[in-house]
Amino acid sequence: MRLSARSARPALVISLLVAGLTAPIATAAAGEKGDSGQPDVIAHRGSSGVAPENTLAAITTARAQGADSVEVDVQRTADGELVLLHDCTLERTTDVEEVFPDRESYALSDFTADELTRLDAGSWLSPEFEGEPIPTLREGIRALGPRTDLLLEVKVCEGEEGLGQAVADGLREIPGYLRRAVATDSLVVQSFDHDETREFHTELPRVPVGLLFSARPTDAELAEAATWAQQANPRYTLTDQALVDQVHALGLEINVWTVNAESDMRAAVELGVDGVITDYPQVLREILRTS
Repeated sequence: MRLSARSARPALVISLLVAGLTAPIATAAAGEKGDSGQPDVIAHRGSSGVAPENTLAAITTARAQGADSVEVDVQRTADGELVLLHDCTLERTTDVEEVFPDRESYALSDFTADELTRLDAGSWLSPEFEGEPIPTLREGIRALGPRTDLLLEVKVCEGEEGLGQAVADGLREIPGYLRRAVATDSLVVQSFDHDETREFHTELPRVPVGLLFSARPTDAELAEAATWAQQANPRYTLTDQALVDQVHALGLEINVWTVNAESDMRAAVELGVDGVITDYPQVLREILRTS
């Protein structure tokens, strides 16, 4: 991730013509990778190809496999605890239907943090991970250790409001974390919900933010993103050399997701992206080691 290292040149001011209006955009230089010149290896939901996603096991496995950064999803429980889970409901990755058979809703937001501690979030993948819990955000950050970066996705489900603010507050409550993360450029917060991303950015403007795109971003969307965000992160199937060059010209970084086939990993590296988000960080690490 290491945004400051990649933004060592003086800031540029880029003026773009969008919808007939010239908009000045202050940017930092992007497309400058670390000393190796290689993209970051970003473990998607941890090393989720071999360990249950968004769990401490997935995070620690990604660390052991040499991931530069771990991407995890953060949501909020009924009583306000921030926890790591991708789906808006609990059925796919936990035994919630067995533990709470009479509940009318299995939305995570309808469960308290204490109730979540009763769930098994590992057995769905393999008996090896039986009893793996849903971690809190604080536990996930602790599992990262001091050398692995965090790409934190704010997962906004239907009816959820104020999650950007809540995540900012939650990060503030972890003793010493924000100061260290800002100093070492080891935290980026991203979301498909750009309004919540902006809300987070308003609260913690020193923390870099990324905007996720499930459709190819338009020229106008990228120009607007460059006025306040640091990353534009599209699906890899939407990404070509023209898009990578355009994002870099705007002073933004670009991480592509979710890249699991070796041929697609090699293609993304050739495009010069800043990070590759994958379920198999160990495979990407080996590709980069031997390239």
